Amino acid sequence: MKFWIAFINSIKLPNRQAIFALNRISMDIAVLYLFILLLIVSAPSLADQLTDPGTGMHWLLLLIYFFIFYYLPLNMVVLLLVSLMAYIGAGIAKLLKRKIRFSILWKLVVYMTTIPFLLYTIIALFFPIGDVLTGLFILYTFIFMIKVIIAFPKRKRRK
Repeated sequence: MKFWIAFINSIKLPNRQAIFALNRISMDIAVLYLFILLLIVSAPSLADQLTDPGTGMHWLLLLIYFFIFYYLPLNMVVLLLVSLMAYIGAGIAKLLKRKIRFSILWKLVVYMTTIPFLLYTIIALFFPIGDVLTGLFILYTFIFMIKVIIAFPKRKRRK
């Protein structure tokens, strides 16, 4: 149920109510949500490997190979990119004097990747994906991250 709520609210981003609803979801749900999302994203590649007659490997070995050499590295790269974007976002939030922490930004960046990842999956089923499209998806996430930062209230000055 929480995954469905997270999915619906992540589609609505950068809506203010969606931002604060996603903020109330715990970090472990966000991490598991990202892993599930990446499993969906990697499905076209898995289908290509399983249906390729040139491999000559048993399907179980192909599945193990896929998870070790495709899915796990993909998770590591995406986790690093999400962390980097959240770190940059924390710097932007500090410059804009917004009241948002790195952990909240990290979680929201995970949810902001839903639409680009789903579009990537749909397009990858029919066409090969280039670096330009991947760059556009990163730009999309970055722009929405800035909109989310602006939606947070400003920090109050302490005297």
